[in-house]
Amino acid sequence: MRIKNILFLVLLLPSLTLSSQNIDIRLLRQINVHRNVHLDGTFKAITNSVGPVSIAAPMIVFGTGLIEKDKTIQEKGIMMGASFVVAAVVSTSMKYAVNRDRPFVTYPDIQKVTSGGSPSFPSGHTSDAFATATSLSLAFPKWYVIAPSYVYASAVGYSRMDLGVHYPSDVLAGAIIGAGSAYLSYKAQKWINHKKRNKLGLN
Repeated sequence: MRIKNILFLVLLLPSLTLSSQNIDIRLLRQINVHRNVHLDGTFKAITNSVGPVSIAAPMIVFGTGLIEKDKTIQEKGIMMGASFVVAAVVSTSMKYAVNRDRPFVTYPDIQKVTSGGSPSFPSGHTSDAFATATSLSLAFPKWYVIAPSYVYASAVGYSRMDLGVHYPSDVLAGAIIGAGSAYLSYKAQKWINHKKRNKLGLN
């Protein structure tokens, strides 16, 4: 019975992969080919803001902690920086492990409106944006921090598809990697702080 199930899955896998790829490119065509070209400049600006925002956010938080001599805020800045680094390392490693061609390479009708030279899967820009949004939301869990953070990260993900350099599945994977990296960094910092308190006999 198990052998039959395994054989069924092996035979089904190619058709599922093909179906997923068809959905991926159909959705991308709806976003990219039929986009409002007047918004290209806006989406380019959103895309290009990811690096500066991802680096500046933890530096500002950490710097604020130094100015105010607040150790807790400093630790939040470190956690945010760690989230960005982990997300960048994981997404870059996966890019070259999977080595998926960019959509404009495989499908000539997809219009490339911004730079995109490395492999496609996952979206590094989306990963960085969601790492920043999630770490910021965990550090400062207020609705007025969480809502704009995720609106911005989602806009980054959409911009990568609108500009023709990523499939929807690339963006989804990038969002999961970014959010997951931030959550793991947050949990790791809590664990480290707990260990420190135990050593000092504060627990």
